[in-house]
Amino acid sequence: MSVQDDLWFDATKCFIGGTWVAPLGGEYLSLKNPSDGSEIAKIARGKLGDVDAAVLAAKNALTGEWGRMTALERGRILTRIGQLVLERVDELARLEAADVGKPLKQARADAVALARYMEFYGGAADKIHGHTIPYLDGYTVYTLREPHGVTAHIVPWNYPMQIIGRSVGAALTMGNATVLKPAEEACLTALSFAKIAEEAGLPAGALNVVTGLGEEAGAALSSHPDINHISFTGSVGVGSLIQKAAADAIVPVTLELGGKSPQIVFDDADLDAAIPFLVNAGVQNAGQTCSASSRILVQRSIYDKLTEMMAERYRAMKVGPAMDDLDVGPLISARQKEIVEGFVRHAGPARIVAQATVITGAPDGGHYFAPTLYAGIDPDDPLAQNEIFGPVQAIIPFDTEEDAVRIANGTAYGLVASIWTHDGARQMRMAKAIRSGQIFINNYGAGGGVELPFGGVGKSGHGREKGFEALYGFSVLKTVAAHHG
Repeated sequence: MSVQDDLWFDATKCFIGGTWVAPLGGEYLSLKNPSDGSEIAKIARGKLGDVDAAVLAAKNALTGEWGRMTALERGRILTRIGQLVLERVDELARLEAADVGKPLKQARADAVALARYMEFYGGAADKIHGHTIPYLDGYTVYTLREPHGVTAHIVPWNYPMQIIGRSVGAALTMGNATVLKPAEEACLTALSFAKIAEEAGLPAGALNVVTGLGEEAGAALSSHPDINHISFTGSVGVGSLIQKAAADAIVPVTLELGGKSPQIVFDDADLDAAIPFLVNAGVQNAGQTCSASSRILVQRSIYDKLTEMMAERYRAMKVGPAMDDLDVGPLISARQKEIVEGFVRHAGPARIVAQATVITGAPDGGHYFAPTLYAGIDPDDPLAQNEIFGPVQAIIPFDTEEDAVRIANGTAYGLVASIWTHDGARQMRMAKAIRSGQIFINNYGAGGGVELPFGGVGKSGHGREKGFEALYGFSVLKTVAAHHG
């Protein structure tokens, strides 16, 4: 079955004001399959004029049917979107696998997660309440939560469905009108989401999707004078540019950027339970995950044992085309493969303890990189400091609890960390001492955690997505003080 068989929409068009429209400039981009380099589809090359039209449509939605809709009605529409996503899980998974290169089972999990976001936020829509505040005699004071207005959502190519769910879903829940710009490398499930939202009865203009290049459509959206909030997930460099644009416009911005997330394994840990988390968190989606666990900090007394356990798992991994549904798929592009290979060349082969296997017959046009495990890495080594965004993990020994904290906090990032120990007091000390937006104890990632606030510190960004915290971030608190004598 070809990708075209799963397209029930015209990928060459943008979705603006409830209508599928061709790009004003009449230009198109080619989407490539990371597994073999073939063209999947043509997409619109949206530019400033298309972004202007999308923002205007969103503004009109706020004064139209969408803006007048109650929270209960918004929630019902989001819930319907979630139901329709579940009905199309297999189609969405195939599109995501072809677009991003991730194995089918991972793409399917992303589609199910998108549905779960819609279910969660659909149920939460009418449960965001204000407060009354005791004040002076003769006053009644209360707070309201209101939408920002028009929100911009610039999402990356690694997890389009999940990030649309946690970003666009939360914004719609609070009554914002949204403009979504997906990454030019992976647009198909973003356009699918728009089609599903249309089928679910989302009013025109509440969701608009403009495809195109980051330096054209993305830049036009992030600097648009009528945008009231920006949500961006991606690289530190682009995040910095977006924050500067937001500063000029004086609008709030949520940034979820890079990571160099550690897992810290003490000598009392259950290694059999830990190993699947230690490895999978580093190689899932070919390591192209902001929260990927690329640093494994291991207490020295169990260093050799854990290294060999991880190496054994690496040697058993198979890499191949997304549709083969193996352990690991290709990297997103030739450029990304060059970046990852550059890190490996710089680190050298001496400290490699294990590599996975790219299957015989993997297409020459695919961007395959065998997951690579390094050991004996110094905490200050570039391999332990920089976000690689590929399936490369470094094992770093430590001696004491203080050493582990120092090494864990020794990068510019702070997105996710995990602690493996059965010592309850140590769990609490470490959780408080590690500088990170999320801490997991004897697990990593908690199965996605739609309900769990997510975001970073330092160069990992600021603001929180997921859970109710995302809804607070996509709303403005208004205080009303009524003097009635």
